[in-house]
Amino acid sequence: MPELSVAQFSLVSNMLSFAIATLGAAAVFFFISSASGKRYQLAITVSGIVCAIATYHYVRIYDSFVTAYTMQTVGGVVTYVASGSPFNDFYRYADWFITVPLLMVELVAVLTLPKGESRKLLIKLVVATALMIGLGYPGEISSDAGTRWLWWTLSMIPFVYVLYVLFIELGKALEREAPQVQSLIKLARVVLLVTWLFYPAAYAAQTLFALNATGEVAVQVGYSIADITAKAGYGLVIYMIARTKAQLEDSSTESVSTEVTGLEPSRR
Repeated sequence: MPELSVAQFSLVSNMLSFAIATLGAAAVFFFISSASGKRYQLAITVSGIVCAIATYHYVRIYDSFVTAYTMQTVGGVVTYVASGSPFNDFYRYADWFITVPLLMVELVAVLTLPKGESRKLLIKLVVATALMIGLGYPGEISSDAGTRWLWWTLSMIPFVYVLYVLFIELGKALEREAPQVQSLIKLARVVLLVTWLFYPAAYAAQTLFALNATGEVAVQVGYSIADITAKAGYGLVIYMIARTKAQLEDSSTESVSTEVTGLEPSRR
């Protein structure tokens, strides 16, 4: 672990703490929201599960990070140096291996797809995302550049396939959705694309450059921001899709009822 200044150590620890608070609050919000209605309940519930799992892992990451450092004062200058306890970054991969496939479950669960088609799409996405994370880990724990690039390349194959499914195959399914819903689903895909691109970029940066204190801080802070966006932010978009679809369906039901009875729907 590189030596950190007080400001650098505080930035990382504060960002990890912020991630815990944000993801924990998001989990509570999604669980409460899922209990308020049965339609699209699965998608919102899974959003809560994803944020709850991430909250747990960020608690472990925070604890591992602060334990890996000890404060020292030399010549009146305070710094944080490695304590001898290893920083266990496996918690991130454990989290991603569980939550990233669940992000795909959220999206498929909120779409209007025939049962057989949704099952096929879900299998493709879940298997590909699990492979993407699993193939990246052997390179992450290796110090050999050749080994790291090998596993990075292998991990990018399912990564590109997932993007193909989301942006090409899923485009056909969008035709069944209302314009308001289409725009939100497109936003969900963009959120995933932008946040997911940070992970292979950070992995490549760690391989190309021996991370000094600044690089290590940038990676830890960047991962935290990406995780918050890809889980809590993405979950919020899924929630908006579910609410919009429910409102459109209610409006459609009221219109049909008016046509059949010839009466305006009752207003409170």
